[in-house]
Order: sequence, then C-alpha cells, then structure tokens
Amino acid sequence: MEELARESISLLAKPGVGSGTPSLSSVGAVFIMLKSALGAGLLNFPWAFNKAGGTDVALIVELGSLVFLISGLVILGYAASLSNQSTYQGVVKVICGPTIGKLCEVCFIFNLFMISVAFLRVVEDQLEKLCDSLHVNETLVAEGETAQPWYLDARFTMTLLCLVVILPLSIPREISFQKYTSILGTLAACYLTVVVIIKYYVMENKVAFKREYTSRISSWAAMFSVIPTICFGFQCHEAFVTIYSSMKNKCLTRWVVVSVFSMLICLLIYSLTGLYGYLTFGDAVAADILMSYPGNDMVVVVARLLFAISIVTIYPIILLLGRTVLQEAWLDHKGGSIYVTESYERFLRITLSVLWILVTLIIALFVPDISEVISIIGGISAFFIFIFPGLCLVCAVETKPMDPKKKFCLVAWGVISILCGAYIFGQSTTIAVIELFNKF
Repeated sequence: MEELARESISLLAKPGVGSGTPSLSSVGAVFIMLKSALGAGLLNFPWAFNKAGGTDVALIVELGSLVFLISGLVILGYAASLSNQSTYQGVVKVICGPTIGKLCEVCFIFNLFMISVAFLRVVEDQLEKLCDSLHVNETLVAEGETAQPWYLDARFTMTLLCLVVILPLSIPREISFQKYTSILGTLAACYLTVVVIIKYYVMENKVAFKREYTSRISSWAAMFSVIPTICFGFQCHEAFVTIYSSMKNKCLTRWVVVSVFSMLICLLIYSLTGLYGYLTFGDAVAADILMSYPGNDMVVVVARLLFAISIVTIYPIILLLGRTVLQEAWLDHKGGSIYVTESYERFLRITLSVLWILVTLIIALFVPDISEVISIIGGISAFFIFIFPGLCLVCAVETKPMDPKKKFCLVAWGVISILCGAYIFGQSTTIAVIELFNKF
C-alpha cells in the first residue's frame, strides 16, 4: 500500500509527470484509476436510478455508457503512444491540432472548476447533517432552545473549513500530504456501498414512509438524462494520460486490461450503491444518498466523515491541476514582457488559489443540491469521454497506413462517439439551463 501511495502522489502532485523514468505498475495504475473514478458521483447514483425510471433501465444505460467509457480510455491510450505526450490536453493538441487543443484546455479548466464546486457541495451537505445531529444533542441537554446556534450553521462551518484547512493545503506547489490519504477515497466508496446494502435489509421493515417505485420511464429523454451522472461518476479520463505515460509497460494490450478491469470494479460499486439505495427509498431518494438517512445514525455518520475527509484532501489536488493550467496560460499571455521571479510565482500561485476557493465556495453555498452541479459536469465530461477521444481516433487513423475496411470502421466509431458526446452535452446543458431559469 505504501508503494501504491507513493505512485499516487507522484502522479497527482506533478502535472507534468511523464518526463521522468516510468515506474508505475499495472496494479498501481488500476489503483489510481479507481481512486480517480470513485468519488462524489457515487452519492448521486441512487437518485439517478430513480430518474432513469427504475433499476432495469438504469443498469442498461449504465452498461451502454460503459462501452464508450472503456473505448475512450483505449483510444486515448493509442493516441498517447503516438503523440508521446504526458497530459490530456497535450495529446489532443498534437493529434488534433492547436485549435482543438486550446478548446481542450478551456474545457479542462472549466471541468475541474465545476468538480471543485461539486466537492464543496458534498462536504456542505455532510456538514449540514452533522451540525443538525449536534444541535439535536444540545437541545436534549438544554431543553427549550430550538434555534440552531450560529456556530453550527453549515455555511459558517464550510467557510471556516475552507479558510483553516483547504486553503493552507492548496497553496503549496506540491501537496505531499496526498501520500497519507491515497487509498481513502476507495475505502470511503467501498464503506458507503456496504452501508447502503446493509441499511436496505435493516431498514426494510422500519421505514416510516411507504416506498414508491417508478415502474417505467416517462420518456426517452428522461432515460438519457442520467448519462451525465454516469459520466461524472466513472470519469477518470483527464488523469489517464499521466497514468499511462508513467507505466513501466506501455503495451496497448496491457492498457486495455487495466482499463477494463478498473471500469468493471467501478461498475460493481456504482451499481450496488445505486440499486440498493433506490430500493431502500424508492422515489423519495435524495440527490445525495447520505441525506436520505437519519442524521444521528452512527454508521452513516462515519460514512459522512469518511467522504468529507476524502473530498477535503482531494480538492487541493483538483485546484493544483487547474491552477497550473491557468498559470501557464497567464505566463503565455504575458510572453516575454515579465521576468518570473520566485516572489512573483508565489504571489500568482496564492492569488489563483484564493480566487479559486472563494468563487467555488460562493457557488457551492447557493446551489440547492449536488444533482444540478453534476448535470453541468456530466455535460462537460462528454468532451473528455466521447468527443475528444472520437476526434483523436479520426485524426490518428489518418497518420497510419491500414486496411481500408479497418480504417472505415475506426472512423465510423469515432464519428459515432463524437455525435453521442455532442448529444449528451447539448441535452444536459439545455436541461441545466432550463432548470436554472425555472428557479427565478
């Protein structure tokens, strides 16, 4: 585990990894891909099962999406081997050209920014439940006090957490603490899945409300509307190029095995959580499954703490990756007009970190629930899972001589991937905008 932790931090702490000697094993690659994919999206899957129209439909959509998810990883592995680049945007820029590469950079930054919002939203939800639980205990001790104290307000505790914990962890160039928490995300995901399964059987005869289950989908649009949630949950494509470029054995066949094995484990964890969470609460399931359980249940409290701690430690990594791209863009814009001193670099790094945390915190505090954020992230994720891999495949086959029939099939699959990604992005973005306007 210590070796895997060192591999994890060496990848995540350095955006430009790949220039050194490759040292990542296949087991380490699987571990890091699981860590990248098993995150806040897990909390949203029971709600997605309900929105899709039931377990059968949701599982079919999930399996169909998995084909494109694995296909995207394999295509990008092939493109990375051709381009000899160590970052996602670098691969796209070399294979597809500088214009599409610039678009990739913009999507990359925006996607990381919205993921940061989703992470803070999840942490706030857990803090809200924990604060409610503490308030109930205080009320039992001092009867007559019904108003929640200001220091137990979730927005206050969230702001304090960002100021005292997240900001200090985000400012350094390299975040070495990650080596101590590298397996926490996977453990939190597995623990949550076990809790959801156990609670289904324990609460089966104790739930106060009558469960209602959707027996059929209301429309095809409703069925496909859960794809953004699936994309957000399984998404690890942004980090994959760094993982691939750091492997000791870059054989494409081995990479296919790593990709398939990682995605199948994710499929099992996500499916079990979505299935049993939906069966437990039916149509009453919350967008965040942990919000559906009682606030004073100690088993659920532990799940909340694990998820909150895991996300708090991952957030600075997301900020670091986004900040690095912004720093490079700023320095490229200035060109040779400024001399980058150590003090200027520090000033720029601190300023970008503070602004990133401040803006994501403000948005997270005023977003009603995580499903609205995920609908936006899932749409942007379509670029990284469907559109950019499809473009890379279409462009890559032009550089290699091959059988015309094989070339036609590959180009056709690339075009299908691009069209599916465009549809998912368009649909999820339109729905998100409509729902936003309906609230005003």
